[in-house]
Amino acid sequence: MIWFPEGLSQVDLIILVSTSAFTSMMTAAVGIGGGVLLLAVMAQMIPVQALIPVHGLVQLGSNGNRAYMTRQHIDWKMSRLFILGALSGAVISAWIVVQLPLDIIRLTVAFFILLLVWGPKPKAVVLSSIKLVIAGGVTTIISAFVGATGPLVAAFVHRQNMDKLPTVATFATCMSFQHMLKAAVFITVGFSFQEWIIVIILMVISGAVGTWVGLHLLKTLSAKTFQLLFRWVVTLLALRLCWQVWLGG
Repeated sequence: MIWFPEGLSQVDLIILVSTSAFTSMMTAAVGIGGGVLLLAVMAQMIPVQALIPVHGLVQLGSNGNRAYMTRQHIDWKMSRLFILGALSGAVISAWIVVQLPLDIIRLTVAFFILLLVWGPKPKAVVLSSIKLVIAGGVTTIISAFVGATGPLVAAFVHRQNMDKLPTVATFATCMSFQHMLKAAVFITVGFSFQEWIIVIILMVISGAVGTWVGLHLLKTLSAKTFQLLFRWVVTLLALRLCWQVWLGG
């Protein structure tokens, strides 16, 4: 039985585990953005066919931990509507996701990252019940291809009439179910998590530690400085991904 992927070095593992901790610290401090950075780093060393499913399972651990810690503040009415739509989106994704060439997926990930970093930020809006169901479905379909849809989901969850803790708790809950459904989709189409299980467990553990540290330390970091560094680091990683496709490697 293979429990560790071939071709992944110890240095790669250290980088992945460390990045998981750092991006969890980031999300704990600013509420969003860690998933995008984690995806960009993972794309540099994880085969493209395993990138989205592995990233999704790691993010399931990160968001699930945050949702559990704030469970008493979850807006379940809103969460149930989003999850209902996510279920429909997962069913659709199961027969679409296998039809795209690997290079198309790789380029989609890169361009989506650049859009999230440099494009206009989605405005927080209050949606009707049916629109929230649709949002759950659409973002779940997108998530199956590009992985990090946190900023899109946040646009639907970050409502003006919700306090900070309910916002964080509900966002984490919606993302947890979305990543859970995405994992089910990839299992359905034949992806095996077995060889990645050790990597995933280590990244989830380091992410939990990062979340705890982030809540205590990163609140003192200058938001302007951090966002500037984050934007350029992610941009360079996404451009490197495009360069790999151009070289055919």
